[in-house]
Amino acid sequence: MSEKGTTLDRMYDDLRGKGLSLDLTRGKPSPEQLDLSDDLLSLPGGADFRDAKGTDLRNYGGPDGLLELREIFGELLSIPAEQLLAAGNASLTLMHDTIVSALLHGVPGGSGPWRDVPNLAFICPVPGYDRHFSICEALGIRMIPVPFANERPDLETIARLVASDPGIRGMWAVPMYANPTGVVYTAAEAEALVGMPTAAPDFRLFWDNAYAVHHITDDEPAALDVLAMADSAGNANRPLVFASTSKITYPGAGVAFFGASPENIAWHRRHASVQSIGPDKINQLRHVRLLRDAEGVRAHMRAHRAIVKPRFEAVLRILEQRLSGVAAWTMPTGGYFVSLTVPNGVASRAVALAGEIGVAVTPAGASFPYGDDPDDSNIRIAPTFPSLRDLETAIDALCTCVLVAAERVAAERAK
Repeated sequence: MSEKGTTLDRMYDDLRGKGLSLDLTRGKPSPEQLDLSDDLLSLPGGADFRDAKGTDLRNYGGPDGLLELREIFGELLSIPAEQLLAAGNASLTLMHDTIVSALLHGVPGGSGPWRDVPNLAFICPVPGYDRHFSICEALGIRMIPVPFANERPDLETIARLVASDPGIRGMWAVPMYANPTGVVYTAAEAEALVGMPTAAPDFRLFWDNAYAVHHITDDEPAALDVLAMADSAGNANRPLVFASTSKITYPGAGVAFFGASPENIAWHRRHASVQSIGPDKINQLRHVRLLRDAEGVRAHMRAHRAIVKPRFEAVLRILEQRLSGVAAWTMPTGGYFVSLTVPNGVASRAVALAGEIGVAVTPAGASFPYGDDPDDSNIRIAPTFPSLRDLETAIDALCTCVLVAAERVAAERAK
């Protein structure tokens, strides 16, 4: 073994003896971020249970969700309030149920249920969001991974695939601070996606705007008006927009949103009405009271940014110090992740080494369909949850694991 390898092994053994227990696995808000929304625990309070029109929100009804809340997030998501529904606590549930409805009943403009489509498939830009891929896998939908090209959506490949394969009925997209790459789609890219010819007339763009207001710099780009773009392109029904307050207020106790064309909204209402008479409007009201208006959301997210930004800066600083010349990484301007690209064949071994010393990292390959990263080179880092001190310790330890793994892989290949 080389002198460098011996030194790295010694560093790794030192870490093993420290009894670490650190978690970099998921993009969860830190306790300090959750504290920003603690007023929710006492809102709406007392006799405050009516909306602006005086409707008693304690009772059944209001399947579209609270208008005041839809107006706030309609402004933030660039969607008219009448084309935006406020639902339950999770956008993931909305995405899952939307696909199930399409499988069972078909969608507007289609010829029947998607379950009858031969070789039904979704386009999956990679690396991407593992829970999107889990939905497809659970429902038996074929996934076609399309790697980003020069850190941009590969529009040429996507256009060729959707034009030639009538089995492709959907595509996942996280347009603002994509998980995990941090890519922000441009207006031109969005226009290309909603305008490109498709072999399937009922192709849908699943536009997951999970991080529309999650900026970590002073630049706060507005959400793209993808519904208007699609309407102008003659494909009004193509985009289905999803969002939630999960990383704005309390994850699991927030509000999810669904935005679409009027025809898609009517379709969604029809199928959702079988599941529920209406969402938790009291929870929606407490969010209105906490956030007040769109500018209130922006101010709230700037408070998040003050907590999150130093964590991202720490990750980038340590990666530069420890892995410069060995690996590459994204430098996101928003969202919740840093995407680390290590030498081929190193990611899974580095993650395993980290786990052995008490540093939990998202499994290598999680950002690819079926957990299969063909290069075994991508590691998703979630900086937000640990304290700053724990984060620095965890990232430094992960870097040691990457270097040890890279040295061992290189030595094996040299034999």
